[in-house]
Amino acid sequence: QVQLVETGGGLVQAGGSLRLSCEASGRTLSRYAVGWFRQAPGKERERVGAISRTGGSTWYAESVKDRFTISRDNSKNTLYLLMNALKPEDTAVYNCAANNDMTAFSVGLAKYWGQGTQVTVSS
Repeated sequence: QVQLVETGGGLVQAGGSLRLSCEASGRTLSRYAVGWFRQAPGKERERVGAISRTGGSTWYAESVKDRFTISRDNSKNTLYLLMNALKPEDTAVYNCAANNDMTAFSVGLAKYWGQGTQVTVSS
């Protein structure tokens, strides 16, 4: 089993930036395709983006693809989400997740989940 722990959330003004990190333990992160989900109060959880095991392929939700960047450092067992030009509608709890490959993320599935980190963007 792999355990995932997110860090880096916080309060930021609109237009600002944050970088979220997701560190894996228990198993090597390179075994998994990984990605980010988010959920705002009263809303369904949505896919933010995903990255393949080697980092060669990425996917982004249309709402974030011009502003967010997913990357991974397998030597550090860490997944990152760099968020630029943040908007109030980006406010949510962000969870990292892991799957065997990218196809599961395409239908909103994940085998392993982190506990989440809160991102709040003020107007």
